[in-house]
Formats: sequence, structure tokens, C-alpha cells
Amino acid sequence: EPEISAQTPININTATVEQLVLLPGIGPVLAQRIVDYRQAHGSFQRAGDILEVEGIGPTSYERIRQLISVQ
Repeated sequence: EPEISAQTPININTATVEQLVLLPGIGPVLAQRIVDYRQAHGSFQRAGDILEVEGIGPTSYERIRQLISVQ
């Protein structure tokens, strides 16, 4: 099981649904929405762009902000 931490953030532009569900508060439905959003709109330019995904609000973002990247 890969460890997700601020030292090894998950790249939201390449992460699979399986990887995204490892983030706190992100279940299978939200993870799929992130992947679908990426496929529809292209790569996230910055981590904060994940707020554009339906179901991810400021609280969710605060929880995962340190754990995601857009390398």
C-alpha cells in the first residue's frame, strides 16, 4: 500500500482512481469525478484547480492540499 504524505504527494494529473481514493475524504465516486474532469478539461494547472471538480469544496481541499501536486 503506497504511503501518501506531504513528502510524496500524489500527482492529480496522472493518479488513477485507485490512487486518488487513498486521499482523506476522497471516495470512489469523487476519485472518478477527478479523473473524468481531467479527461474532459485536460491537466490541472495548479493544485487548487481541483476545486472545480463537483463535490470538492474548500474543506475537502484543505484536507488534501498538502498531499497533492500537479507535477
